[in-house]
Amino acid sequence: MSTLKDLALVAAAGALAAGCATVADPQPQARYGLGAPLTDRELAGWNIDVAPDGKGLPPGRGTVAEGKAVFDGKCAVCHGAKGQGKPANALVGGALKPPKMVKTVGSYWPYATTLYDYVHRAMPWNKPQSLTPNEVYAVCAYILHLNGIVPETAVMDATTLPKVRMPNRDGFVSPDPRPDTP
Repeated sequence: MSTLKDLALVAAAGALAAGCATVADPQPQARYGLGAPLTDRELAGWNIDVAPDGKGLPPGRGTVAEGKAVFDGKCAVCHGAKGQGKPANALVGGALKPPKMVKTVGSYWPYATTLYDYVHRAMPWNKPQSLTPNEVYAVCAYILHLNGIVPETAVMDATTLPKVRMPNRDGFVSPDPRPDTP
């Protein structure tokens, strides 16, 4: 029967045989002449994350009314006319108290910028990353409005979105209270 140490040795031998870097040799080995390093332009297409403080948000803007139009045309078929869900998850309402715990944008998400990040990356489900920044800001404004977080006159952009105070902002522990973590 193999021990964990035996399995680690087999894995290390396999990595060496495949030409992977080792502790003694930090440079990766040639890989059958396939592939090429990414250019900065190619990498930029993957660098789309948005931080809680808004870092990474692109230029653009969107209103609640514009968001309703985009939502009706591209989101409601999955999330319901008012974000109530069916067949996909609900975006509106929800509660974090028993007996009916339902995590939605309005009840669970701690940062409005996370909404932008997720909608941009993953929506609509059948054509992710197809919405323009203006459409994503507008959809965010509409969803935040449906949850009663922003008024009907709200305009979302890279300045206003990070300032939105989500109802569950303080529902997450920060900094990590464990003594072994910085």
